This record gives sequence, structure tokens and C-alpha cells, in this order.
Amino acid sequence: MNSREYNSKVKFLTVENRRYSDEFVPLPPEQWPEWNGASMVERVLRNNRFLVQVILAEKGVRRLSICRTMIGRDGRWLDGITWDELQGIKNAVGLGGYDAVEIYPKANDVVNVANMRHLWVVEAGVPFAWRGV
Repeated sequence: MNSREYNSKVKFLTVENRRYSDEFVPLPPEQWPEWNGASMVERVLRNNRFLVQVILAEKGVRRLSICRTMIGRDGRWLDGITWDELQGIKNAVGLGGYDAVEIYPKANDVVNVANMRHLWVVEAGVPFAWRGV
């Protein structure tokens, strides 16, 4: 990406981010990102820092696909989403009452096309989770 394209995208995202607060709001379907699995998307939410897609992965399991709404010099979404941010996002989108896991796949199954994080939210809970006292 050349400097002009980068500056244009940064300016656009900066203006867009100012339209939102820290609170997540649902986006109408015409504003959802386009991709092959779009029919499984239940809802898309956005705030001034993150875009979250809630995807029905299978019965009782939803996947949260999370990316920042800012790009780096390389033209990719900014990386570095922390554990605290992921937990806060899960809570903010209404799934705080469920366990979620992040998967690190076998080397030959890795797909890394964007700086996104994925949480699989399991309605039944996971048996290996730590439980508060």
C-alpha cells in the first residue's frame, strides 16, 4: 500500500471511529463485512475501537471474530488485542455468562489472513475451565 492509500484509509477510519463511542452498537446487515460465510453471521457490532462479528459456528457454539478498527503502516488491522480487551468484548456483546476458548490450530491448519482474534463461545461450558470460588 502506498503512502497516499494508507493516509486515505487512516483518515477514513479515524472519521468513522469518531462516529462511535465505547459502547457496542449493532450494524445493519448492509454494513456487514462481505465474505463466504456471511449466511452464518447472526450480528455485527462496532464501537470506536473494535468490529465484532457473531457467527453461529454450530449448535451451541458461536464464534466471535474481532478486529481493531485501525490499520497499521502495513495496511493490516492493528494487532495486539489483549486478554482483558477480549474478555471485555465478550461481556459487552452479551456473552459474558458463557465460557469461551481461543484455538491455536495444528501448524498445517493455520489461516492467518488478517489481524483478527477468534473466540469460540460454548453455551454448555467447557469442563477444563477454572471456576471462581
